[in-house]
Amino acid sequence: MTFAVIQMISQDDIAANLARARALLEQAAGQGARLAVLPENFAAMGRRDSAAIGLAEARGEGPILPWLKRTARDLRLWIVAGTLPLPPVDRPEAKAHACSLLVDEHGELVARYDKLHLFDVDVADNRGRYRESDDYAHGANVVVADTPVGKLGLTVCYDLRFPELYSALREAGAELITAPAAFTAVTGAAHWEVLIRARAIETQCYVLAAAQGGMHPGPRETHGQAAIVDPWGRILAQQARGEAVLLATRDSAEQASIRARMPVVSHRRFFSQDALRPAHTSE
Repeated sequence: MTFAVIQMISQDDIAANLARARALLEQAAGQGARLAVLPENFAAMGRRDSAAIGLAEARGEGPILPWLKRTARDLRLWIVAGTLPLPPVDRPEAKAHACSLLVDEHGELVARYDKLHLFDVDVADNRGRYRESDDYAHGANVVVADTPVGKLGLTVCYDLRFPELYSALREAGAELITAPAAFTAVTGAAHWEVLIRARAIETQCYVLAAAQGGMHPGPRETHGQAAIVDPWGRILAQQARGEAVLLATRDSAEQASIRARMPVVSHRRFFSQDALRPAHTSE
């Protein structure tokens, strides 16, 4: 029931990034992890050719997917591949999605999550303006899959700001939720820890928050603070900056106890549109 969260400082060299990811995954497997989570953009940061990268991978001509499957087999490790650009399976020429892939210990693709919420915001940092929708299409589906460590829900980075997605994952049976991220230094300092702890508390799930933590081409600075949060909102492991492998073990009995003692799912109330209208008062 041991799992790992990985922090990286990915650059724009795919081969170098895959070599560093392999070393970190080897460390995780060597310490007993059954599943490991890589951060968002683990294979490339700061590149503007995501469409070309995704098309090559879809055609079987890219390095990332073969590396991912081989590494999972070699290490006998389930891997959540942070994100990589991939077009729809049935439309390889279409706009890419920011995909988080779950691959099992045999190198087989178990699940694919296409990032639902795209980071189209203005931030007071060196870059200033982020428009993920220029390069990526929105996803459409909520994804939960069975793994050796429990039922795993998949999310990515900016998704953390949308609690309704996490509620839907809990309703779908999630016991752990991955959140590979590349939070900016500015937004991360303000909100990262609050968000990952809140999502864990309200869903009573483990949150596996892999991260980028350092300087990247662009220039871009990411917040780091990769962490594992338990269903009570406690941070079990955390790394401020730089590369790291964080490990924790799921306590399924304690998780079940938390859910039984505080059955928030059964207490949830839903409101009609009428209930959201302002009350009328008389003078």
